[in-house]
Order: sequence, then structure tokens, then C-alpha cells
Amino acid sequence: MTRIEELKNRINELNYHYYTLDEPIVSDAEYDRLYDELVELERERGYADTDSPTGRVGAQILPGFQRHTHIASLYSLDKAQSLPELESWIIRTERLIADYNSSSEEKLPKPEYVLEYKFDGLTVNLTYNGGILINASTRGNGITGEEILPQIKTIRSIPLRIDYPGLMEVQGEGVMPLSQLEKYNESAEVPLKNARNAAAGALRNLNPAVTESRKLDAYFYNVGYIEGREFHSQEEMLSFLVDNRFKVYNYRPVVNNIDEIESEIARISDLRKHIDVLTDGMVIKINDMRTREILGYTNRAPRWAIAYKFEAEEYTTILREVIWNVGRTGKVTPSAIVDAVDIGGVTVRRATLNNYDDIQRKDLSLGSRVLIRRSGDVIPEILGVVPDPDVITETIQKPDHCPSCNSELIQDGVHIFCPNSISCKPQMISRLTHFASRDAMDIEGLSEKTVEKLIEELDVNKITDIYELKEESLLKLEGFKEKRAGNLLNAIEKSKRVKLASFIYALGIPNVGIKTSMDLEEKFGSLEAITNATESELLEVPDVGEIIAASIVEFFHDDEIKTALSDLINHGIVFEGGREVTETEITDKRFVITGSFENYKRKELQEILMNAGAKVSSSVSKNTDYVIVGTDPGSKLTQAETLGTKIIRESELEEFIKNMIK
Repeated sequence: MTRIEELKNRINELNYHYYTLDEPIVSDAEYDRLYDELVELERERGYADTDSPTGRVGAQILPGFQRHTHIASLYSLDKAQSLPELESWIIRTERLIADYNSSSEEKLPKPEYVLEYKFDGLTVNLTYNGGILINASTRGNGITGEEILPQIKTIRSIPLRIDYPGLMEVQGEGVMPLSQLEKYNESAEVPLKNARNAAAGALRNLNPAVTESRKLDAYFYNVGYIEGREFHSQEEMLSFLVDNRFKVYNYRPVVNNIDEIESEIARISDLRKHIDVLTDGMVIKINDMRTREILGYTNRAPRWAIAYKFEAEEYTTILREVIWNVGRTGKVTPSAIVDAVDIGGVTVRRATLNNYDDIQRKDLSLGSRVLIRRSGDVIPEILGVVPDPDVITETIQKPDHCPSCNSELIQDGVHIFCPNSISCKPQMISRLTHFASRDAMDIEGLSEKTVEKLIEELDVNKITDIYELKEESLLKLEGFKEKRAGNLLNAIEKSKRVKLASFIYALGIPNVGIKTSMDLEEKFGSLEAITNATESELLEVPDVGEIIAASIVEFFHDDEIKTALSDLINHGIVFEGGREVTETEITDKRFVITGSFENYKRKELQEILMNAGAKVSSSVSKNTDYVIVGTDPGSKLTQAETLGTKIIRESELEEFIKNMIK
């Protein structure tokens, strides 16, 4: 055992120097000798520890992906597609800081900005506890992802063991170096088109050996959650990652204003093309962590960071056809069919068009040569027409009837809608597919193609119909045998036990995504409370504005919706994890939790408080009623003392809970 530990430590050290620092300190032959000795000792022992370097490539193909709930949410980033958009973000951010400083005694510092490359790969979220890598997942929807620990272990620059002993999550980007992509394609039967898809496909492959064959790498940039430690700046966080042997890209300058940011963008816009990693932009972050806490988040993104996308390359092609698609809400939108054009290794045949006004504004017509642009991973867009007087074109007609059900379309602003929500097939397909999706009811096997078969052949025309499906009916469908039919029926039955937030999201309320659905569950705790909520009550939910509040009220006051909800509940829907809020002495009081606790996890404390009707925030302000303080509280304790906020120490916590939360 002593020798095994010696070998593990030595090989992990050699891996760090070779894969992370790019500074090998022994020959390949010496490394192989040590590795083979470890393999032999573990074979004699009949067991290998989870942090052993010999376990980096799994021996078995996995049966499927398991879902993983992140400890802390992984937010997206707002994007700036141009320098004026970036300048607007800087102005808005600095105005928010100035507004806060004008009414607060403890001023925020003058903003500094940390610049980092935005790599084009797959976001990964790693969990460590006791210094050991215990889990890894994809970003997913930011709240839940898919577990990919065996795949992640094949990336040899990722440490299996670190010095920091506490529970923490770190985020980074899994990438395939361009040199490895080129080398792989030299002998591949099916060449990989680009580095981004190569990395994403490898990490989401159920065979870790396939992942390993692509020789991926990973760069880290964030600690999303950590117990027992607080950071004061992005610089400090990145240094912590480096100290714990994570690979952090060595480009991370700190600048002071928009002029310096634009100067860096100009400098690296060409340099980025010569590095060994695919990058499509840069990320600009506020350096100071307290400023980040004050600025907070929107419903989907932090207010203290933005992604600047490098200007995309533009190409020309011929616009051949415009097709009109009906979405889940009945909106009818155009898509352009163009002559195939290769953009960055991706063959493009379709481009986005927003609406008929967009077509007219760009003076588009069938047969015209158009300028097309693809930026990052989004569907390409048509920028406009390349004039050519010798080309004969045809005017694009605006539809007046639904392309699917032939109902007369209605105009609402710049958009057109099909009002036939009952029997318009594309609307029903989209609604049922959304209802069954992973973040909603999670009915495995109920794909868009299967939904289409159910509608066409089994006359399924409303959501509750799926809960009345029988095996004998499914067996009539092409491709359905007893096993597949049984699996689908089991998945449908399993979906009846669902989290309230997932059910709310499944309903497809306009403007309500999974994050807002979770916020609604946290605020109201039950379906009845949500359906009866007023607009003013909904406006108290984080990031719910007047438009979203009005959408929710209108949705739940529709008679057809009320009937459909009642039918669903009568089919046996049961909510797991729903929270009934109890009126207590701390109802509507605002709390901040800081530091680590011996007898509680911070999430447990948060749940106790919210069950009692309290509101839990991440930052201290003049509106905060209580700050609960554990070990290593950091700057939040100082802020609370400065503001005169009531402080509850860990030694007082049990008594407080006993007396105030009854």
C-alpha cells in the first residue's frame, strides 16, 4: 500500500508536468516503467482507488448517462456582437456601480476587468470533496447536466486529486487541440469536421475509450461553489485554481476601461488564429467579487460578465427558397434555404430570418445572391443582398394561411400566428415534445418523431392523451415491439412523480424557462399558490418583470388551461419536493448566509429559511435583516457590521431556529 501511494503521487506529479505545464521531467520509458509497476500492484491487490491514474480510461462502455444536479447554477453569458454593444455594457455596468455607491456607505472600488479567451468546446463541471475528484458533468441547462466522470478522467491534464480538502465545483471548457484534430484526421476513417464538435462528441460518448482517443484537454476559469473559502477577486480565484494544479490559460490580463479592452481585442483578434485551441471570442469579467455580488444576475446571466464574439467571417450564396415553420406558440417564422456553402468546416444550407419585416428590410428575393454570416455555434443569418442587375429574382410572398392546417393567420406586431392551437399539427408536436423533454416531464423515448407518430396514427391530440396510451395501441406503430412499447409506458408512468418546477416548465408558459420555474417553486411552494398568484406577488420573484408576470397570470386564468391542468392532476401527477411555505416570525425577512457550518450545509440552511417564508440573498445590503455567520465568513460579515445588520453566529443558530421557526 505504501508503494502504491508513492507511485500514484509520482505519476500524478509527472502527469501534471507533462500535460498541464508542458514540461516533461522524465523520459517516456521511465514513465511507462512506473505506470506498469502501479498496474501490477493494483492487479495483485485486486482493487484500484478512484484517484488512481490507472483508472483514467474505463474498460466498459457505459449503459447511458445519469443526470446530475449542480450544487450551484451554471449561468450563460450575455453576448456582445460588436464593439458598440460592448461599450454599452461597460457604460451600463459602471452606471450600476455608481448608483450603488451614491446610496451606500461602503463604496465599491473602481471597476477592473479580467479578460479571458472564450474557448469553443464543451463546458464541464467538476466536483471535488476531500481533495478527490468525485463527479463530473456537462453544463446541461445550468441546473442539471449529464454525468461524464469516466470521460473526464481520460483528460490527463485534469487532476484526480488536489490539495484543497473542501467540497467544491469548478468549471472549465473541454477542448480538442487543433494539432490533435489534425493528427487524428490523418488516420481517421471518418474525419472530424471541427474541434468544437470533436470535443463535445467525445465527452458525450458512452465509450470512454473513444473519448481518450481524441486526446482532449481542458482549461478552467471558475470556482462555482466552495465550502470554507471565499475569493476577493477573479485573479485570486484563478491563482487558487493554478495552485491546485488545474490548467488555466496564461492569457488573463487585468484592464481598467473600455479603451484598454478594445486595444486587447484588436491585439488578439489575429493572434488567436495561431494558438492551438479553437476560440470564438473573449470573456470580460469584473475582477472584484463584492462588486459581482452587488450587481447579481438576470434570469439567465451574470450582470458582471459578458462574452465578446469576434467578428464572424462572411460568405455569399444564392437564396433559393423561404419555408414557413409553425412553432409551439403558433408563431409562424421564415427560414431561408440557400445553396450549400462551407463555413469553418460546417456545410450550411439553411439560414435564419426573423419575420417578414426582416425579409423586406433586407430587400431579399428568391434567386438573389445574399451575404451570409455564421458566428460561433448559432444558425447562420442573412445580412443582406449582394446587388447583381443581371440576375432574375422572384418576390417572396407573405403567407396569409397556416402552411400546416390552412387556418387564416393573424398579425400581432411584426409576427404572424396560427390561432388553431387545437388541431394544428406542428403546434401539437412541439408542445408534446417540450412537455416530454428532459428538463420538463423527462419522458424518455417520447421524441419528436414518436410524438408525430402518436398524433398521426393514434389520434393523440392533447397532452393528457399520452397518459391513456395502451400497449396494444403502441404495438401498431412502425418500429414498436413489446420492449420499446413497455419502456415508453414505464417512462410515462414514472413521469407522474415530478418536481413542481419541472411541471411548471413543461406547461410551456410563454417567457417562463426552467430557472424561472424553479424560482416560482421556491417563492410559492405549490401549484395552487402559483396558479392563484397576482401580478404584484409574481413581481417579487427574482428576475420576473411585468411581461413575464402578465404571461403567467393570463396563462393560468385561461379556462382551457384550467381544464387541462385538472385533467393532468386527475391522471395521477404527484409533485416531489414541493414546498408549502409556513407563516412564521421571519416570513418575508431577508437573510444572507456566509461561511461554513459544522452542523449544516448552506443549502440545508437556505431550505429551512425559505420553508419558513424567509428570503435568502447572496449579498448584504441595507435591506438585509439577518446575516448568518459561520467559519471564514469573509467580507459579508464586515458589510453586515458596517450596516448594523443583525448577525447570527453559529453558536446562536440552533436557538434561533428553535425560537423563530416554529
